[in-house]
Amino acid sequence: MLTRKFINFLSIVNFSFYKNFFRSCGGDNRIYRVLRIDGIKNISLGSKIVIRDMAWLYAGDNSQLIIKSNCEIGHFFHIVSIKKIVIEESVLIADKVFISDSTHNFSSITIPIREQGVSATKPITIGEGSWLGENVSVLGSSIGKQCIIGANAVVTHDIPDFSVAVGNPAKIIKRYNTKKSIWQKVNDEGTFI
Repeated sequence: MLTRKFINFLSIVNFSFYKNFFRSCGGDNRIYRVLRIDGIKNISLGSKIVIRDMAWLYAGDNSQLIIKSNCEIGHFFHIVSIKKIVIEESVLIADKVFISDSTHNFSSITIPIREQGVSATKPITIGEGSWLGENVSVLGSSIGKQCIIGANAVVTHDIPDFSVAVGNPAKIIKRYNTKKSIWQKVNDEGTFI
């Protein structure tokens, strides 16, 4: 029986075979047993990136998917870039996170949704140093730097820098107060409590 260490070694060897097909790819990346990579020529990777098992990276024609250096991405990660998605440096993404800059069209009630195509939303940025918890979905929205997005959150609007957001739809519950140098609760309008 193959040991987990040997299986991981084979995955890294496999990655080294196709890393030259990316738009760009830095060194010391570890991408384990991916489920699928579509549009590899539209994907740019920095250095020291870890992507765990069963990830699906999709970059459509004329799109850009950029993952900058020092990011760690969990198992069953799914990302869909139709226009442009940038994951800034040192982002931590837990298992089963979904990020998409597109949505399925559904205007006709006589045509199955899967046959109506997709529309791009605006480009997405996941800010430097942020952490996305388990099962988070980011739908056509950007997240600022040093943010925490709680497990199971569904992000449907932009989250500013230095924020903690939770829920469905995601709601900001804390922000970093630079005057007091502490994380502080906020009300629904984003004012410190």
